[in-house]
Amino acid sequence: MTALGILYPGHFAEDDYPRIEQLLGSDIRVDLVHTETGEDSHRLDALREMGSPERLARGVEGLRLSGAEAVVWASTSGSFVSGWEGAHEQVRALARMAGLPASSTSFAFVHAVRELGVRRVAVAAPYPDEVAGLFSDFLRAGGVEVAGVRAAGAVTAREVAGWGEAETLELARAADVSGAEAVVLPDTALHTAAHVPLLEKTLGKPVLTANQVTVWEGLRLADRRVNAPELGALFTREPIVQV
Repeated sequence: MTALGILYPGHFAEDDYPRIEQLLGSDIRVDLVHTETGEDSHRLDALREMGSPERLARGVEGLRLSGAEAVVWASTSGSFVSGWEGAHEQVRALARMAGLPASSTSFAFVHAVRELGVRRVAVAAPYPDEVAGLFSDFLRAGGVEVAGVRAAGAVTAREVAGWGEAETLELARAADVSGAEAVVLPDTALHTAAHVPLLEKTLGKPVLTANQVTVWEGLRLADRRVNAPELGALFTREPIVQV
């Protein structure tokens, strides 16, 4: 059994995680601990506060007896908002607090793009323009070329959590540009676990979504690879461990 610790802010699209756990179809357990969000806003100061060391430390306490082998801070905007170096400091602090290998959703996107072997991506962000721009800057700092950015302008996570398949597909299509080898949809408040196959089939290229890459990152930290095609191209990379 491989146990992953996920620190998830608030209550928005957390039901993606049991769905992903089921689709993995192996001895993987995804333990979810909810952290406090404070103000639900895509404003920069609110995002920085959401990922503060104090809030993460309280979340880590909820994982103490879970047997987790790795921990991932499941917030894209709450990790990239302080930039590349700030995100590294956040993850280092999380690792010290948990006594475990640690990462965040923002780093998960960078690592997942590398895993797919692509360089140029299109960003389909639910965020306002400023926040979407910071995410794109983060990807660039990680060596990812951003071919285009589409920001939907949602100001709260609750708004994003209310989107269904149609809204998600519309944003992904609007963001996709010629030359993009993959499409990236940040925001762990967006329900995507059930939609990845349709998104990839429609766009004809790999699609990376926040909750999907968060679990993949936990598996990467735990040195596990699982073949789960229903979770998209990211989960069909070799070598495969099939349980």
